[in-house]
Amino acid sequence: MRMLLTARLDTTMSNQAVTDGTMSKMVQEMVEQLRPESAYFTAEEGDRCCYMVFDMKESAQIPPVCEPFFHAGAKLSLRPVMTVDDLQTGLASLGR
Repeated sequence: MRMLLTARLDTTMSNQAVTDGTMSKMVQEMVEQLRPESAYFTAEEGDRCCYMVFDMKESAQIPPVCEPFFHAGAKLSLRPVMTVDDLQTGLASLGR
C-alpha cells in the first residue's frame, strides 16, 4: 500500500544531528530502506520536516520505519495515499 510518511524533527535534536553528521546518515539509511517513490524536505512551523511516499508491504514494517525518526525526536504520521489513477479506479468500483 502506498503510504505517506510525515516526520517533523525536533529542532534541538536535529541541530545536534546536523552538527555531528548523523542527520545525513539517517536520511540516507531511510531512503535506502524505504526506496520512496518521492521524498521532500522542507520546514514546517519552524521545524525540519520530511515527506516520503513509499510502498508498505505489511504492517510489520511500521516499527523499523518509525523508530529511527523517534530516536531523532520526530513527530510522525503514516497514512495511506492514492494517485489519481488509484482514485479513479476506486470511484469506478462504486458502480455509480
